[in-house]
Amino acid sequence: MRDKMANWTSRDDAMVEDAIRRGANRRELLKMMLMGGVALTAGTAILGRAGAAFAATPNKGGHLKVAGFSASTADTLDPAKASNATDYSRICALYNRLTFIDGSGQTVMELADSIESTDAKVWTVKLRKGVTFHEGQSLTAKDVAYSLMRHLDPAVGSKVNALAKQFEGVKAVDDLTAEITLVAPNADLPTILALHHFMIVADGTSDFSKGNGTGPFLLKEFQPGVRSIMTRNDNYWKGTGPYVDTFEFFAISDESARLNAVLSGDIHVGANLNPRSMRIIEGNSAVAPFVSKLGTYTNLNIRLDMAPGDKAGVVEGFKYLVNRETIQKSVLRGLAEIANDQPVPSWNPYFNAELKQREFDPERAKSLFQKAGVLGQEIHMVASEAASSSLDYAAVIQQAAGKIGLNIVIDRVPSDGFWSNNWLKDAVGFGNINARPTPDIMFSLLYQSDAAWNESRFKSPKFDAMLLEARGMLDQAKRKEIYGQMQAMVSNEAGTVIPAFQSNLDGVSPKLKGLVANPLGGMMGYTLAEHVWIEA
Repeated sequence: MRDKMANWTSRDDAMVEDAIRRGANRRELLKMMLMGGVALTAGTAILGRAGAAFAATPNKGGHLKVAGFSASTADTLDPAKASNATDYSRICALYNRLTFIDGSGQTVMELADSIESTDAKVWTVKLRKGVTFHEGQSLTAKDVAYSLMRHLDPAVGSKVNALAKQFEGVKAVDDLTAEITLVAPNADLPTILALHHFMIVADGTSDFSKGNGTGPFLLKEFQPGVRSIMTRNDNYWKGTGPYVDTFEFFAISDESARLNAVLSGDIHVGANLNPRSMRIIEGNSAVAPFVSKLGTYTNLNIRLDMAPGDKAGVVEGFKYLVNRETIQKSVLRGLAEIANDQPVPSWNPYFNAELKQREFDPERAKSLFQKAGVLGQEIHMVASEAASSSLDYAAVIQQAAGKIGLNIVIDRVPSDGFWSNNWLKDAVGFGNINARPTPDIMFSLLYQSDAAWNESRFKSPKFDAMLLEARGMLDQAKRKEIYGQMQAMVSNEAGTVIPAFQSNLDGVSPKLKGLVANPLGGMMGYTLAEHVWIEA
């Protein structure tokens, strides 16, 4: 039973808290934990901890300071263009979505009162009454129609254009009813609408500098690449939260400096810390770890349309050259699960458990590189602090490469501008992908042939057709079978090397309360500012 307890995380605590909120009694909660393999005595302790968290009385007031890890002049307040944790943290404070994914991973309603369909193709959205934007206008179905359909406009440059292409049309039936018609059925639509990019903005908005949303904070100051300051929305429609008076968000690109800022009390949260920082955190009362088990990963991307990735065997060679166990145990300090070059983690119900794990096999890698004619050549590998742990990943790969005669040069680039200047552009380089709740979303954003974030330029008409087939399928067993085949295709054919799924580590002040892990990312799925309070 000790092993079961070792795997019980803050995310699991969140499941208990959410169940309490939904009215579950003590017997139902203990039964839920026993089914998960938790001992009765341990379950009682967890229940007490979750109950205390739920019952805690939030304090109002204070200035919340949060430091992320990356910022640039490309930072945006336009949800459609958001591309990293920095953008997500700001837009989650200013706007709301139709739906939300809670700490237990369940899709719940937010601005929508209900979303229903009889055929998974035509969906009726009923909006909550009495919701207003910061500038005073009431939320209506026209705002929903505009917010969703603008993702299809090429001029907008939406990061989820590939997902939005599922929208055949969105129209306002009346003030509080919108109708979404899809090109083809998709049973995942309510979950898709919970993604950060699908925040609802006011009808006709083209200037996002004011951050006019329905969210918990009002924008006071925004300097792209520098910082943002927001003040509490006292007319927030939810009636609870936010609790802090003001919220300041900025970036400290150096990880050590970010941790030291928490230790010194200069900030309340240092986001996305390197797992090696656990040694410092565990022995210091001035900072507490906030660990979120996610499907987040840092991956090595080898573009298939550029040298050396356009040579047969090069990508496969890298997949056998990566020592996944070293990355899991040494680089990530055990805060990770070994992965196999596809983006669906083992806890996802659609995970392909039959997909064979790749072993570290440098001799096989050498043979592949030799046939490709790249041994002895310089291969530049771009890494940055902006892509979590990528510098350490690069060092592990470089060391293994040197032993087989592959000359890898690590190009270390600054965090500032990495996402706009390097990611998706370098021939061999790293990315860092936040968790997504469904295979359809992951595949649509990252592997569909025309996806904006197709990191390795993987193109497969067969894969695209399977994506469409599975999307509208109501037979879950068949759907899982298709997603399993697609995972194998990505693992074997795409130019992305995914060594491990990382748990996210944020360093927080012990004075910060109300933290609950969320599957959409660190910092409570980037909604932290709305829910936390500062202990007096």
